[in-house]
Amino acid sequence: MKPVIALVGRPNVGKSTLFNRLTKSRDAIVADFAGLTRDRHYGTGKQGAHEFIVIDTGGFEPDAANGIYKEMAKQTRQAVAEADVVLFLVDARAGISAQDHEIAKYLRKLGKPCVLVANKAEGMKEGVQLVEFFELGLGEVFPVSAAHGQGIRPLVEFALDPLVLTMSNENEAEADPGVIKLAVAGRPNVGKSTLINTWLGEERLVAFDMPGTTRDAISVPFERDGQRFELIDTAGLRRKGQVFEAIEKFSVVKTLQAIESASVVLLLIDATQGVTDQDAHIAGYILESGRAVVIAVNKWDAVDEYQRELVKRSMETRLGFLKFAATHLISAQKRQGLGPLWESIAQAHRAANRKMSTPVLTRLLLEAIQFQTPKKSGMYRPKLRYAHQGGMNPPIIVIHGNSLEHVTDAYKRFLEGRFRKEFDLVGTPLRIQMKSSENPYADKESR
Repeated sequence: MKPVIALVGRPNVGKSTLFNRLTKSRDAIVADFAGLTRDRHYGTGKQGAHEFIVIDTGGFEPDAANGIYKEMAKQTRQAVAEADVVLFLVDARAGISAQDHEIAKYLRKLGKPCVLVANKAEGMKEGVQLVEFFELGLGEVFPVSAAHGQGIRPLVEFALDPLVLTMSNENEAEADPGVIKLAVAGRPNVGKSTLINTWLGEERLVAFDMPGTTRDAISVPFERDGQRFELIDTAGLRRKGQVFEAIEKFSVVKTLQAIESASVVLLLIDATQGVTDQDAHIAGYILESGRAVVIAVNKWDAVDEYQRELVKRSMETRLGFLKFAATHLISAQKRQGLGPLWESIAQAHRAANRKMSTPVLTRLLLEAIQFQTPKKSGMYRPKLRYAHQGGMNPPIIVIHGNSLEHVTDAYKRFLEGRFRKEFDLVGTPLRIQMKSSENPYADKESR
């Protein structure tokens, strides 16, 4: 699973600027959930070959008693609980404040790995002007400038270094090709735990949330028709009444990490509420992660014909980018429509791991070109010569030729449709990569 970094600090110290710098975007929000947008944003960053999740929080006041500041403090505590390491930002130019002391006191009590980051430190002398921050009792001070990108790389390397080896060892230990990891993802109260308990045939305590364990995958082994599964419930399975108040029931990080580690993701939609922004964000992350996916609309028995029509329209407009996924209308509580759901899950898993031979791929490519040639771009016309498989889960098709950078997205979608039909790639994303051959006369032409 990806390591999780939380950005914490008082208002206006540059947390959002650092968030955008780490995610290399001005609006890199992976999951912008209703009720959390004021205080918690999630994005994905990358340092070398290592990816990580970043959480941006609002201004933190640990002792806020009421109002919006109390809610913001609650959301920040949740972000800290979800994180593997905390970056505590202070303002190098404004100096230390009483609020910085309160935050440092809270972080020291937790004992979670924490890095003290002095932002806005461009042009400052480290040894002289940053010495006051050592009184926060959090060890070494890392001077950076989020706005100018100074000191960001060594900061991330220092923060991730103890985590990367641990995470990679966990991933290797968990690998089992005979088990299909099935993550059930969706908004809170959409029926994820009800569905899994229905599959298991009983309502029992499988796992529960408590502070310090929020990043662990909550899973349960399951076998059906000889096939072994690992069911991952992103909300956590628990008996009624056994809910701990120290941590929210719904962890965004847990959802993102479950999607990353799954073989197939079952995206659960609530028919009574239709497709919301949260559903669309989760679906987008599934696609970005390259996971095989099946869509299930739960509580279908609880809506009338008019509502059903509205749900179908919202699926077409808001989840149109998942047209390759099978959709099922179910009722987890009444056990309706669950049989065909398993068939689609198995089909999506097979498609994600489909082997495609080079001769067949090349034949399909040449037939597609005969049917419709790619458009000419200026003086260049792309020439597609042959194709081969570049990876699985998700399937990757690499096409070789000349001037392939001029192939349009529309033509790529045309090719994708041909490949999907031939290999029955239902339920999995398909990635097409263009690789142009080098021009042997390029050096001569430039002389």
